[in-house]
Amino acid sequence: MFDSPLSASAYEVLGVVATASDDELRRAYRLQLRRTHPDTGGDAAVFIQVQRAWELVGTPELRAGYDRGHGFADDDAPWDGWRAPAARTDTRPRAKSYGEAGGSRRRHYIAQVRAWTGSDVADPYDPAFVRTVPRELRRVLANALAEEHTARTVADLGMGFTAWHDVAIPSGTPVAGAPLSGAAGGTPPSPDTLDHIVLGPSGLYGLMSADFGEIASFRGGEVIGSGTGSRAPVTALVTQVRTIARAARVRFGGAILVLPDDDLAQATTPLGAIRGTTVVVVRRSALRPLLRAGVPGSRTIGGTELFDLRTRIQQTVRFA
Repeated sequence: MFDSPLSASAYEVLGVVATASDDELRRAYRLQLRRTHPDTGGDAAVFIQVQRAWELVGTPELRAGYDRGHGFADDDAPWDGWRAPAARTDTRPRAKSYGEAGGSRRRHYIAQVRAWTGSDVADPYDPAFVRTVPRELRRVLANALAEEHTARTVADLGMGFTAWHDVAIPSGTPVAGAPLSGAAGGTPPSPDTLDHIVLGPSGLYGLMSADFGEIASFRGGEVIGSGTGSRAPVTALVTQVRTIARAARVRFGGAILVLPDDDLAQATTPLGAIRGTTVVVVRRSALRPLLRAGVPGSRTIGGTELFDLRTRIQQTVRFA
């Protein structure tokens, strides 16, 4: 929370400007607590947001650190939170990885920022600048960050896993639920992409990493809400998984939609079988144990079959 390009700042949650005095900030916090407390008819989720906002800016020391890190200080140093991750230097055994998680969305974000401003921007990831761009551009960046977060989680699963990121759907294949190029929803132009394919002893899975900027709601096996734009995320994910399965002649154990922890009411939300594919929506923090244990109903993979599946996918996939 508060670290997504789609999140309201701590000041916005508390209902004050960033230049408010400490006394004004404290009064605003107490007022928001009374307004949002569930015992007085307030929204419990908003009440928690107010408390978390205060935890970030409730003292002069905390506030100074928050301001420096989020573009509110006059002398703030560049913040790494929204920049592309640097190359890792540790030598721990990691999952084998192919492709560039979030790469196509970052390129799309930069291109659209250039089109929106009419020129190159010195630092398109500066928090103060990001807050000024249209929400749909912030959504593109938020989804790039979501992909990168998932890629780090998968990498930490170790040598038994293999991941392919930003996988292009075979050319000429229409993807149900995907928007047209440039439409809302935070996706880059055609070709459409499957964010991640993950293969390990627990099974073979297709993953979509998303940040809708709101608590997810479900209807008829689909995620709904203003944050999804014109896209039907679950429909698109299932179609992508089925398309890759046909092209590589493999069978997926499930499709997983990964959302920020604050956007999902519970750790995992099973949606059942959709067009023959088991779908689970999961919090980021619950993704690692889910991939280790496997999607309910999936079968374990080992020995020569694991090698055969890895070879088929590697020979089939292309990257965006």
